[in-house]
Amino acid sequence: MDRERHPEMRAALRDLCKRFPDAYFRGIDEARGYPEAFVDALTRAGWLAVMIPEEYGGAGLGLVEASVVMEEINRNGGNAGACHGQMYNMGTLLRHGSEEQKRRYLPQIATGALRLQSMGVTEPTTGTDTTRLKTTAVRSASGDRYVVNGQKVWISRVQHSDLMILLARTTPLSEVKRKSEGMSIFIVDLRQAIGKGLTVRPIRNMVNHETNELFFENLEIPAENLIGEEGKGFKYILDGLNAERTLIAAECIGDGRWFVQRSATYANERRVFDRPIGQNQAVQFPIAENHIELEAADLMRWRACDLFDAHEPCGAEANMAKYLAAKASWEAANTAIQTHGGFGFACEYDVERKFRETRLYQVAPISTNLILSYVAEHVLGLPRSF
Repeated sequence: MDRERHPEMRAALRDLCKRFPDAYFRGIDEARGYPEAFVDALTRAGWLAVMIPEEYGGAGLGLVEASVVMEEINRNGGNAGACHGQMYNMGTLLRHGSEEQKRRYLPQIATGALRLQSMGVTEPTTGTDTTRLKTTAVRSASGDRYVVNGQKVWISRVQHSDLMILLARTTPLSEVKRKSEGMSIFIVDLRQAIGKGLTVRPIRNMVNHETNELFFENLEIPAENLIGEEGKGFKYILDGLNAERTLIAAECIGDGRWFVQRSATYANERRVFDRPIGQNQAVQFPIAENHIELEAADLMRWRACDLFDAHEPCGAEANMAKYLAAKASWEAANTAIQTHGGFGFACEYDVERKFRETRLYQVAPISTNLILSYVAEHVLGLPRSF
């Protein structure tokens, strides 16, 4: 549509994506592989460095532009889940890292010499109750390093990342006034950590999404890898989480538009009883409804992006954008299956692959129920339910 933001960016991204058609991603999915060639192409073209300031080798753009990148990947049949971590992890480093940390890491991330694709927050016993995480980082007597012990789960792209943003408790929960205090953020060099205090166990799952369980046993991290002030990590990580939810919304919008386009095309071409099935309102109306809901979700996506880039509070908008977009994409996925009938289940049509991929976002990176709880409490002033 002509009203879409950044049409030049979209055109360039679509040209790149044409080099990686459905068959490419279908093959990656079947092999449970990683789209290395695709991610390399995105990196070389500078698309994964759009949020890095120009002085560090990036494009110096914002979440608006990053969301366009993520949307177009999914809209053209790909899966941005292979590389979206670098976009939202960037915010934590950009907004709270020291100048020395930025100069050390950002230029190499911009060129692709380093990948920052992983963030370690979720734990098996606490889930989304982040303030009760049990992974600890204890400063050594010499003060030059932290020693990390604990466990994380559902940590994505560890095997395809050089660096990881890690949230760990540096002050025991019993010693802080508020449970959101006493946690800190670190940059972990995975090249040095794996096998030397960090064990990675892959989790096989319904979607071809590389995710893992992590075990920390006396992993030593240089004190200089602490981001910002000790004990303020939870506040810092919220920036990254708001960016993450907004970018996931963009991906869902891309997925949803892919489903709508495929549904409309098939409904026009498929003839039953001597007429295209798209002539039937029972087929038309769900597709039209999907389009309407995606357009509405898109508006909330832009609202969240604009607030984030203006450094304004955007927690409610980021959560609502993710909720609306994930819901719209999932409904569009179901419509696509129904429109295609039996062929919707055939791998060669790619609907079933995208169906599985977009289903993830009803659960991750935050479930729809948690978003409803957030809005009820923080927007509507209702009593906290947990």
